[in-house]
Parts: sequence; structure tokens; C-alpha cells
Amino acid sequence: MKVGLFVPCYVDQFYPEVGRATLGLLQQFDLEVSYPLQQTCCGQPMANSGCEKDSIKTYQHFVQTFKDFDYIVAPSGSCTYHVRKHYDIIDQTPAVEHVRARTVDIAEFLLDVLQVKSLSVRFPHKVGLHQSCHGLRGLRLGKGSERVGEAFSKTEQLLQMVEGLELIPLDRQDECCGFGGTFAVAEAAVSAKMGKDRVADHARNGAEVLTAGDMSCLMHLQGLIRRQRQEIRVMHLVEILNGG
Repeated sequence: MKVGLFVPCYVDQFYPEVGRATLGLLQQFDLEVSYPLQQTCCGQPMANSGCEKDSIKTYQHFVQTFKDFDYIVAPSGSCTYHVRKHYDIIDQTPAVEHVRARTVDIAEFLLDVLQVKSLSVRFPHKVGLHQSCHGLRGLRLGKGSERVGEAFSKTEQLLQMVEGLELIPLDRQDECCGFGGTFAVAEAAVSAKMGKDRVADHARNGAEVLTAGDMSCLMHLQGLIRRQRQEIRVMHLVEILNGG
């Protein structure tokens, strides 16, 4: 199986360790993993800012870069969702349809494609899970509290495979952190208040580590944690799954 690793632009620039951890995690399985050097952005920042037509060339470049892979795997629910749902504004060629269908979040890939049942990793810490909006309500990686049905979380399912990890209960399991891309710029005060509420929930319930599948949410929460001088470590899901 040929897998193309897509590392979001903000991860590449600010959190390269998350990209390395994703690669290390994928290399534990019988896969042919490549990181195309010509990759750039998925185009989400421009689209979120109301300039989606200006992002079309970026969309086309993404498709050209990844069209020959069986799967395109990203450590980001928001970027994955953007490719799958927003690339509908360009011509739906076979290459575009293939890339849209085969771009998956790392949690989806491990559980739904590889059907991973266990992981050889130990992480003896109390962990609070933040479920990002794009992952939870866009990709349906879990059940939001507003939906009827049996509760599930693919991210939580993976964390439960980690030896020694204690997943702490939160008062509000699926509340938004307030980042929302450019929302954090346009509505900074509201965004910060929402983030402070999420940090307080994790701190109140004894989290030593705060994790999520989207580094954008974690970047927002990490900034608030630092400003409040909280003793909570922030780590992406893949960093934990790859051995901490």
C-alpha cells in the first residue's frame, strides 16, 4: 500500500515533531510511506478567510501531488475534512475524486483502513482528550453530545490501546476550544474565553497531558496554558501513539 504523508503547513512550520511522529507511527506497519517534498497547503486558510476561489490553484496542486497514492494520511481532522468536503468547487476529474475519497485522518486510517487492534506503546499519565470540531462533527470520528445514538470516539479508542494511560473524564466532553481558524483572529476575546473554559475543565479533572487530533486546537490551548502558567503538557495524539 502506497501512503502519502500530508503534513499541514502550520505543523510543518511550528510543530515539526508532530510530522516526524506521524511518519514514525506509520512506519511501524507494513506500508510504503512517502513524504512528497513538493507539498504545500491544502488551501484551508484562504477558504476560511473568504478567498476560496483564490485557493483553487492550491487545491489543484494538492491533487497533482497526491493523486498516485492509495491513501493520503494527515495528522489533522480539519485539513482532512477540507480536502474531502471543499474540493467540490474544482472539476471532479478521476484524480480529484480519488484524492477526496482517499484523504484520511490518522485515526481513521489506523482503525478503519489498517484495522489496528493493539499498539505496543506505554504512556503512564493522566490524559485529557479534546475532540476537535472538524474531527468530531465533520469527519464523525466520534458522537457529538447533540446526536442520538451510542457514544463512540475513534481517538479515544486508540488511546485506550496505550498501556498505563489513564483517560480522565471531562465535564464537557465535546465542547469547542474556540480556535476555529480565523475565528480566533476575528473574535479574539470570545475565542480566548472558550479556550480558557476548556483548559479549566482539563485542569479541574487532573489532566497531566492534554491531547487532540488537531494541532491547531492544541496550539490555541497551549498558548492559554502557558499564559496561565498551568502545569499541563500538550501533545498531539500521534506523539503519544508513537511512544511519547
